[in-house]
Amino acid sequence: SSGINAEWPLRPGEYLPGEGSTNTETVRKSYIEQYFGGENVTTMKCSETEAEPETKSIEKWTQLRCHINTDVRYMQVGLTMGLKENIEKTSATLERNAVYVKTSNVNRLPSYLTINFIRFFYKEKENINAKVLKDIKFPMEYDAFELCTPELQTKITPARDRFEALRMKKIEIELSGDVKNKKNEKKKEDKEVNYEPCSFSDDLGSSNSGYYELQAVLTHQGRSSSSGHYVAWVKHTEDNWIKCDDEKLSIVKEEDILKLSGGGDWHVAYTLLYGPKRLEIWEDEKKEEDKKEEDKKEEAVPEMEKME
Repeated sequence: SSGINAEWPLRPGEYLPGEGSTNTETVRKSYIEQYFGGENVTTMKCSETEAEPETKSIEKWTQLRCHINTDVRYMQVGLTMGLKENIEKTSATLERNAVYVKTSNVNRLPSYLTINFIRFFYKEKENINAKVLKDIKFPMEYDAFELCTPELQTKITPARDRFEALRMKKIEIELSGDVKNKKNEKKKEDKEVNYEPCSFSDDLGSSNSGYYELQAVLTHQGRSSSSGHYVAWVKHTEDNWIKCDDEKLSIVKEEDILKLSGGGDWHVAYTLLYGPKRLEIWEDEKKEEDKKEEDKKEEAVPEMEKME
């Protein structure tokens, strides 16, 4: 089975985009926008005059760009650079072109986060699109918290707290030598695991935690965008990945994926696809949720009787 986790089958009351949902947010989005689309809150400030007020806007995207220069060695640094840039455009106040500082922060994270490494640039002298071969490290698990607006950071905190509570619970069991709980943990490994939703209830296809796991990598081998070879690497199980080299498929390990960060003529990561990190529901938590559902049903019965 593939390592890519979607929330299938859909839970009661959920729809694919446009399929009968009364949620306007759901209806207006295509499948790609729903699961792969994010939003930035962007501010634009002219750096050449204080007379021109700062403007704000919403920008939609389906991928984040990792910029590369001499200072960038890690993906996070390149992503952060992409959130603040200088651009030149016409100033209505100055009636000429001026430099503006554009600052962006993520206001909506999608379930599936695509990262594009800016590895190609135009060499005017040679008239070619050259490639940046520099080694840029990327993580198998990614936390997008630092890219978010303060409002979104607050919104995703409850799910993040539940991840932390589960992590501490596992550590506590391990350190306590609790044989009974360890046996229960082993039983859980042998049967189907239940997971919490990874999206907000009113925004299917979003990320409610900002935590991601790497699911696929697209690499380029060669020194120019007009030549070379593209290969896809897709997560299959926890330990195994599938290398898709044209019609040839082969099994590789996680350590092989980490070698795709660049630095030479080997396959170099060009696009990364991160999927949602899923939060498993422990048996006692599941029983508590089931009890709450039963209580709701019991409370609803008298109300129905009153209406009759």
